[in-house]
Amino acid sequence: MAATILRPTCAEIRLSAVRKNLQKLKKTAAPARLLFVVKANAYGHGAAELARLAERESLAWGLGVSSVEEGLALRGAGIKSPVLVLGSLYPFESFVEAINADLMVTIASLDAARLVTEAARRLGKKAVCHMKLETGMGRIGARKPSLLKIYDELSASGAVSVAGLYTHLSSADSDPDYTGLQLTIFSETAAELETRGAAGLTLHTANSYATVNYPVSRMDMVRCGIAAYGLADGFEPAMTLKTRIVFVKNMREGAFISYNNSFRADKPMKIATIPVGYGDGYIRRFSNKADVLIGGRRCRVLGNVTMDMTMVDVTAVKDAAVGSEAVLLGRQGAEEITAAELAAMADTITYEIVTLISARVPRVYVE
Repeated sequence: MAATILRPTCAEIRLSAVRKNLQKLKKTAAPARLLFVVKANAYGHGAAELARLAERESLAWGLGVSSVEEGLALRGAGIKSPVLVLGSLYPFESFVEAINADLMVTIASLDAARLVTEAARRLGKKAVCHMKLETGMGRIGARKPSLLKIYDELSASGAVSVAGLYTHLSSADSDPDYTGLQLTIFSETAAELETRGAAGLTLHTANSYATVNYPVSRMDMVRCGIAAYGLADGFEPAMTLKTRIVFVKNMREGAFISYNNSFRADKPMKIATIPVGYGDGYIRRFSNKADVLIGGRRCRVLGNVTMDMTMVDVTAVKDAAVGSEAVLLGRQGAEEITAAELAAMADTITYEIVTLISARVPRVYVE
């Protein structure tokens, strides 16, 4: 097995862009703290490397992950920063592992409150948690009456430190009225908790969009993911998905390309094959629709995207040859293919475009 990666496909991550985006978010949110959300392998950008960047340069107060496993991976990579597990934990052993690794956990039910208390007592080590309030997302979270009971349970336990209260704004980028309602429910609940002696809780509601557009939502901390990776308006994209041509052929008029004869040449064409396919996260929805940048020009994908390879029309690129660079996401010369363009083509969102890029695509970090 070769020690080096020989296939020319990689996702190039520009650290300078991530740094710039985090600095902008940190400045926008101040004096609120910034929680850098690195779940789902930092939205496909590489959680360990970007967590190291944030920690090394004090670009964020802490890190947000989806699961205990993601938190443990950060600890295994040497990350010492505060880590909040944003998902609902199950089974019981998850609480034990989280407490052992100094991960803050989300508590959104009485059952979870009792389990984290039991785990902390068994370990003889205090757990730290943030409670999650349901304000209209309909995912995880306790409604106000239940949340007050959860707080009473945790505060009476002596085994758990309640450090924060948060919710998730479901429609900040599309429904300001609904967002306002969510914020009102949250503020009222926070005020009632304070009357019960819950002083000093870190209050947080804002995602990337809310951080920029709803100053009232910033409170004590903001949780930013998509903007940090440059996939929100006003921020700099950090990822370029690129490869190189591995085969070039001339096709006669009437010749077919790819599975199920999914493209037929209506004239003589020059076709390049690139080593990227749906096994890499470049999905079949891009078949016969997406463009690839080669020689600074847009070249159309022809035929069905296959598991490991995709064919592209390079008839207009005179210098296209084996070894020529091909950019599937990102900039080449004056042209750019954005995640938003690909998302619109696939009837999805930018989050899915970048998180689908598979583990077999190496992440390469450049300044």
